[in-house]
Parts: sequence; structure tokens; C-alpha cells
Amino acid sequence: MTALKNAYHILFLAALIFLALMLICCLIRAVRGPRIADRIVAVNMMGTMVMVMIAILALLLHEGYLVDICIIYAMISFLAVIVLTKVYMGVYRERHERGNKTGDNDPV
Repeated sequence: MTALKNAYHILFLAALIFLALMLICCLIRAVRGPRIADRIVAVNMMGTMVMVMIAILALLLHEGYLVDICIIYAMISFLAVIVLTKVYMGVYRERHERGNKTGDNDPV
């Protein structure tokens, strides 16, 4: 049975390392853009990956309270993405209305 535990331990560590690398890639996408929509999707992906990492740590460390933290983090991440989307849509509408007033019909 210890061989199976060691295999799971190695699998969990490999998954955490892979997710950490993907988290760095998403962070780069969130910073560089090029569009606001790319940044919002990257932030959403980062939140999801952090939740998966917390869940893997809960399994790896046999700590049940980490699952509760994961659920709370999911709610906070969801609200953050909703707020970012609302702000982006407000800015987009404002620019679009300003463009219509000046006669410029190019989308932003």
C-alpha cells in the first residue's frame, strides 16, 4: 500500500508543479493582454487553477479545512471576474457612445 501512496504523492506534486507553470503563463497573459477580454479570461483561469491547487493540497496534506478555503476562494474569484467584466463593459459603452458622438464608428 505504501507504493500506491508514493505514486499518488508523486502524481499530486507533478500536478502542482504543472499548475504552477500554467499559472505563471496565465499571469503573463493577464499582464500583456493584448485585449481586455484576454486579461479577464486569464484572471478567471488563474482563479480556477488556484482552486484546483488548493483542492490538491487538501488531498495531499489530508486537511479538510482547505476544502472550505477552496469554496470561499471560488466565491471570491467569481465575484472578482463579475466586477471586472462590469467595469470593462462600462468603459466599452462609454467609449462606444463617445465614438458615436464624434462620428467615429471604429470599434474599440
